Amino acid sequence: MAKTAEILEIPATITDRGQTTVPAAIRKMLALGKRDQVVFRGLADGTVMISKKEARENQDDPVIGKFLDFLARDMAKEPARIRPVSKSTLTRGKALVKGVKIDLDAALSDDEA
Repeated sequence: MAKTAEILEIPATITDRGQTTVPAAIRKMLALGKRDQVVFRGLADGTVMISKKEARENQDDPVIGKFLDFLARDMAKEPARIRPVSKSTLTRGKALVKGVKIDLDAALSDDEA
């Protein structure tokens, strides 16, 4: 049986200066360390998401940047269109990569770059 996702709710207080502390459980969940940055994403329905800001090696790629901006705007504008991946699609994807081993730290060969 698949484990269902749980929503973790932790209250936090906003100070007079508009600041708050990211709760320890959330810092652990996001693997945040001291001086790490977070990104807040506000959706049209009032939902706010927080995630760790990842350093990107190819930040200057105009195509990727524009595409990601488009996705962010579309998700904020039409949050009801966001759907979970179906079990059948997930099962098919797992079957496609079954037995495939990838070293994410290995350098790409010239034909893969």
